[in-house]
Amino acid sequence: MTDPARARKMADRIKVIVAKRLERGIRDPRLGFVTITDVKVTGDLQHASIFYTVYGSDEERADSALALKAATGMMRSEVGKNITARLTPSIEFIADGIPENAKLIEDLLRTAHERDTEVGQLAETATYAGDADPYAKPRDFDAEEDDEDDFDDAAPDAVASEAVTSEAVTSDENAPN
Repeated sequence: MTDPARARKMADRIKVIVAKRLERGIRDPRLGFVTITDVKVTGDLQHASIFYTVYGSDEERADSALALKAATGMMRSEVGKNITARLTPSIEFIADGIPENAKLIEDLLRTAHERDTEVGQLAETATYAGDADPYAKPRDFDAEEDDEDDFDDAAPDAVASEAVTSEAVTSDENAPN
């Protein structure tokens, strides 16, 4: 296992080498407009995965994939000539799915925005199912004064029942067993 920094440097170098070779051209008419997006090298520097995108239709993407697969040996020898490593890594071309994923995410965001707009329009014309303000209101102090009068009337009865209860407790204590 080597240093991850060395693997990153080798990946960057392979990316430049392959991009320059594609720029100079490959004698394959199937090859379309290919862009190298990323290169990942394993920790032991034995394998390189080269990610690419192709501008064009699905048919052009498929043709470019076949052309790159056919040119893998030539690309590996080009990489071997231009890097300073004891062993030349094996090369694999992988179609990068980032553009398709980005388009899918944009479509999902557009759909979400349209739904938010619809909900906003519905909210403007919506009415409440119950009261407009379902929360408890602060107390009205004029109504509380009327309630206090009710408690004053009930107070003598409460004092009388308390007195009866205390007499019953003391009589139970004095009772013979």
